[in-house]
Amino acid sequence: MPRDALFPDGLVRPKAPYSPVVVSGDLVYTAGQVAFDASGTLVSGGIAEQTTQVLANLRACLLAAGCALDDVLKVNVFLLDLAEFDAFNEVYRAAFAEPYPVRTTVQVGLPGGIRVEIEAVARIPAT
Repeated sequence: MPRDALFPDGLVRPKAPYSPVVVSGDLVYTAGQVAFDASGTLVSGGIAEQTTQVLANLRACLLAAGCALDDVLKVNVFLLDLAEFDAFNEVYRAAFAEPYPVRTTVQVGLPGGIRVEIEAVARIPAT
């Protein structure tokens, strides 16, 4: 099955060799999104502000593929510090509706002030 790479408006084009979004059939895969704004600058603030920007970037990726957060099946979350898990969840909970997607959350080393990274798998809704 072919795969089509998408480069959503409003996201900085990656310098590294990867695509922000790949569509294969009716499945959409996003690369890990971090809290860079459209100019490529890391947003100021803590975990809540970064999570808000990450989810906005994730929405842009999904929109480019004809999806929304409600179409997400699986989410992988990478946190710099699991002590921020509750604050992260407050923002996350407001963005997603029940039934929530399946999710894995792990603590990892993230570079340069990045506190959260999120990748997702979604299904394009039937028309």
